[in-house]
Amino acid sequence: MKTVRFGRTGVEVPAVGLGTWSHGGPNTVHGRPVGWYGATRDETRRTLIAAHREGIVHWDTADVYGDGVAEELIGEVWDDVPRNDVFLASKVGWDPGDHRHYYHPAQVRRQFERSLRNLKTDVIDLYYLHHCDFGPEGEYLDDALDLIYAFRDEGKIRYIGLSDWKCEKIRRYADRVKPDVVQCYRNVVDDTYESSGLKDWVDANDVGVAFFSPLKHALLLGLFEGPVTFGEGDHRSSLPEFRDYSLIRRLRNCRREMKERFADQEEPVLHGLIGALLADSPSGCALVGQRNRAHVDAAAKAGDQLDRDAARWVRQLYQENGRAFRASWKTFQQRV
Repeated sequence: MKTVRFGRTGVEVPAVGLGTWSHGGPNTVHGRPVGWYGATRDETRRTLIAAHREGIVHWDTADVYGDGVAEELIGEVWDDVPRNDVFLASKVGWDPGDHRHYYHPAQVRRQFERSLRNLKTDVIDLYYLHHCDFGPEGEYLDDALDLIYAFRDEGKIRYIGLSDWKCEKIRRYADRVKPDVVQCYRNVVDDTYESSGLKDWVDANDVGVAFFSPLKHALLLGLFEGPVTFGEGDHRSSLPEFRDYSLIRRLRNCRREMKERFADQEEPVLHGLIGALLADSPSGCALVGQRNRAHVDAAAKAGDQLDRDAARWVRQLYQENGRAFRASWKTFQQRV
């Protein structure tokens, strides 16, 4: 597995990291699906162990993935995976607890201490503020940030991260938070990384960057033959793209063209989709959901940067065939 220097952290992480949102299983919040259907605890443990063996040792999780289940499953594998081999990231922010707003210091501390217990670790390598909803004027940020800094000073976290679905929000708060790493939503269809100014900020400040949903929950792989339905508690059930036959057909055509263009690669579609994102991001990695050994084997074959011409070709191919679902995806972002 190719590695990259994760910005000023100086840590070498794999170009493809392991995203564990799906490991939390199906879940609903206030009647709204926010999880993933199909994961089992035993298979997830096997997946984590397989990822380690393949060199995929940057694991990204959060306190709310399955309400702690994803963290717990990571904590269960340390007998098989040396803890020090894994660059471990978690997050806080989406669960306000009994408070009227996100990031109340008491809730941040409660969730952080629970994450340490779930993960069975004394230190979290990278700890993110999970989103940038800090109040209308950012008034809830400073108290939460003081606590995060204290965790770092106590040696309980090594690096601070800032995450959000929108690059614009991260850029708005980046100078105040001073994160070592940012994590943003980015794929070859939905991409404001450069236009938001975040890319320039990352480059100027030597910050690491992790791109989540680089495959748009597998939709961009072009594997589906027709409209798809998912089990209860799976967030994809609320996304109309998965029921759009025209879109699915066009993405299958994209898959066919990618296989022709990158025929020399074992995983040509994955190679193109991830390589195009990494082409302009020397301190960047892509977080890919991996729920079984086949997913791990495929991810382990990706992570090479594309050259400029190839990256431009991939972007054009998907932007011409994927724009129909931009409006519905924005609706989903607003819900979460």
